[in-house]
Amino acid sequence: MGDWQEITGGVTAARGYKAAGITAGLKPSGLPDLALILSDVDAIAAGVFTTSQVKAACVDFCRQRLQAKHSIRAILCNAGQANAATGNQGVRDAEESAELLAKELGISTDAILLASTGVIGQRIKMDALSSGIPKLVAALSETGSSAASGAIITTDLVTKSIALETTIGDRPVRIGGIAKGSGMIHPNMATMLAFVTCDAAVSPTLWQQMLTRAADRSFNSITVDGDTSTNDSLIALANGQSRTPAIIEMGAEAEKLEAMLTAVCQHLAKAIARDGEGATCLIEVQVTGAHDEISARQIAKTIAGSSLVKSAIFGRDPNWGRIAAAAGRAGIPFEEANLQIKLGDFLMLENGQPLPFDRAAASAYLKQAATGAYLKDDTVLISVSVGNGHGTGKAWGCDLSYDYVKINAEYTT
Repeated sequence: MGDWQEITGGVTAARGYKAAGITAGLKPSGLPDLALILSDVDAIAAGVFTTSQVKAACVDFCRQRLQAKHSIRAILCNAGQANAATGNQGVRDAEESAELLAKELGISTDAILLASTGVIGQRIKMDALSSGIPKLVAALSETGSSAASGAIITTDLVTKSIALETTIGDRPVRIGGIAKGSGMIHPNMATMLAFVTCDAAVSPTLWQQMLTRAADRSFNSITVDGDTSTNDSLIALANGQSRTPAIIEMGAEAEKLEAMLTAVCQHLAKAIARDGEGATCLIEVQVTGAHDEISARQIAKTIAGSSLVKSAIFGRDPNWGRIAAAAGRAGIPFEEANLQIKLGDFLMLENGQPLPFDRAAASAYLKQAATGAYLKDDTVLISVSVGNGHGTGKAWGCDLSYDYVKINAEYTT
């Protein structure tokens, strides 16, 4: 735990934010499907988005807005239709969404960012969205984070939320976040939707740099199934309402804020991996001894993303050979004679040599992790050392179960 404490409130824990989530009729299920986060004042915005060449209209919309300006008031998110691969009409739908919200809030369309999630190839149901926006704005509340987090999910089994507080300049500073994601999750930013609010005052350039680094150490280090979405978006707002001095360059205060931002992102990222479609446990891979952090993370991500490793863990099979094989194909050079692998407390390979271990006990360790999803003991820990370097890195994933195939075989039917 860092120099902060966990508090309640999600994205409305930070000062000067309201949120809302309603059922607008976008989802066939009739569940909540439209969310809004609003800053009382202009907020500095930063974003990290999908690297896919097939992008949702909201992604291009946000990128264009952030290139032109960093001052943002609102984030609107619809669930049910991804509005990706929907052509020119999808672009117009996104623009109309912002125009409708801007009119209702009495702000400029330039001060709005958009996000969408749902089935690729489906346009937003604009009639439902249009009639829902006045209700959404009317529902805005300083305690509306929970409703918003419930309105952005699709196949998620649980909502994902966190808020932390620290002290900067003798004043409390808060960062809150909500996220959605359960499938189509793989490192390549942002692998889901996440919205972060902060009440510190930060320069636009520094805030973007902080968010990019935090993303690399969190959302870019999780995997469920090896697929990256068309809609991946991580958006962070900082509105200065904590009344602390502006942070304009790296230093002790900036490092403290970035560490808390990273902690928020890592909490949400692990919640996404833990909630992977059909998953029964969270997998954490820790890699040490690499040349640098980037190399260590690459090895960790390759192991966490290995279908063979994930399948073995679902089958409660302590097959460390699959871990070794995944590490070896990560594209990072290391001496095999330096390789060490542990599964939980079970040392299985040291100095490149296999060791005897209690297979039944190791299998039991994997089984106990699956007995209580969303509990503290649901994590399978894989520890790998590849040498004597100073580089360390982590990645998170989940096991690959029969249910993953069932969920995705029937996704649109």
